[in-house]
Amino acid sequence: MRSAGRGRAAGPALLGLLLAISVPGSCAVKTGAGVVTCGSVLKLLNTQHRVRLHSHDIKYGSGSGQQSVTGVEASDDANSYWRIRGGSEGGCPRGSPVRCGQAVRLTHVLTGKNLHTHHFPSPLSHNQEVSAFGEDGEGDDLDLWTVRCSGQHWEREAAVRFQHVGTSVFLSVTGEQYGSPIRGQLEVHGMPSANTHNRWKAMEGIFIKPSVEASAGHDEL
Repeated sequence: MRSAGRGRAAGPALLGLLLAISVPGSCAVKTGAGVVTCGSVLKLLNTQHRVRLHSHDIKYGSGSGQQSVTGVEASDDANSYWRIRGGSEGGCPRGSPVRCGQAVRLTHVLTGKNLHTHHFPSPLSHNQEVSAFGEDGEGDDLDLWTVRCSGQHWEREAAVRFQHVGTSVFLSVTGEQYGSPIRGQLEVHGMPSANTHNRWKAMEGIFIKPSVEASAGHDEL
């Protein structure tokens, strides 16, 4: 792994973002019932291995060389926040509930890169590498993930899967652990089949309240 600018002050950057999106019509909560909505900022827990989806300014030393994505046990790490967004053509107005079967982008809050995968082997398990890619929330078509869940909408209490639109793999963790410089963090990768290793649940975050006005064309985050 290659480090790049790890000294950035995560706390002030995160605080600024949370204040910016805490406008009328939003609601700060830790966990609870309700739906996940477009524009929300949240952490995602892998229910099998009890780690949160995480990224940071550390690049893979093999494969694509892009920003690495891992799983961490800590619940209070600011580098585990992701923002729910639509594709480049929209389709995810602020405050609209995320539908089961909808394609979304997951943008890493503190680095502005999107959750991404492609045909490179992951460093430890040699499954499909998952990285963070793009600048200021803009990447490419390989940043799109379909939310796989039961019912009509993504419920915060329910475990869901994320299936990659371009390559069909599922966002997964199977327990492989990194050494230095990110010792103890787990590898996140793509797997071809749905199983217990690719179930995720919404945890801490700021969830935009569902709004009937969202469908009328609010600006997308």
